[in-house]
Amino acid sequence: MTAFLDPEELNLEYLDPDAIPDAEAYPPRWAARAEAFRDGQAAAAYLGLPYGPDPRQWTDIFRPAGEPKGLLVFIHGGYWMSYDPRSWSHLAAGAIRHGWAVAMPCHRLAPDVRMRDITADIRAAIDAITQDIDGPVILAGHSAGGHLAARMLTLSPPPAFAGRLRRVVPISPLGDLRPLVFTTLNDKLRLDAQEAREESPALAAPQPGVDVHVWVGASESPAFLWQARRLAYKWKAAWTPEPGKHHFDVIEGLADPDSALTRTVLGLDDTEAAT
Repeated sequence: MTAFLDPEELNLEYLDPDAIPDAEAYPPRWAARAEAFRDGQAAAAYLGLPYGPDPRQWTDIFRPAGEPKGLLVFIHGGYWMSYDPRSWSHLAAGAIRHGWAVAMPCHRLAPDVRMRDITADIRAAIDAITQDIDGPVILAGHSAGGHLAARMLTLSPPPAFAGRLRRVVPISPLGDLRPLVFTTLNDKLRLDAQEAREESPALAAPQPGVDVHVWVGASESPAFLWQARRLAYKWKAAWTPEPGKHHFDVIEGLADPDSALTRTVLGLDDTEAAT
């Protein structure tokens, strides 16, 4: 099991730079696609909406034509210490085509703040967003964002959010943070044993009555496969290892309204097509 690997093996499984072919090409490719999407969505894009006083406490919201069917909140990855939502704006395209609004919150980063502060940021962002957009809510996130999406299901919901959460889809999530204490990631995360346990959704009970589907690339490292499988097992949730996908390209399906990932995130049956 991942939790019992030695530190050198853990670092390799969570941080191996050679695990993803041509890994360095992905961030600029994401940024270019995201910028092109925002440029084409000018009339329906609401960018940089603040939910707190910090310069990183803001949200981008993309609305479909007409009244939204509901709200999808997508939380970005980056090991809680890098990136912001602007690298992944294009991933809103699939849900928008199905008539959903998509919000992408930014949050403060380690080492400036602790994990508990990042969790609080996302909860505050969701509270602000759901006051302005009606209807059911779906949470999804990738990697560290998958952790944060799952983490929201273990907290008491803010008032504007209560009773509206329908589905949570953590994508390649980090559900159990305890192994990270023994990696070099912790130089910035500064997790101790207590905080690692408290901030691990796989070690907490989820809110009842919410569908959960864990998604992961079948070609990911053993560590990420273990993380996804552990969260799904602990929560008795469905999980899908997507064939041929690794940690970076596993999220690309969100840009396609007819992809299996988009349909899973939105909980669509096989008869509903994008309009």
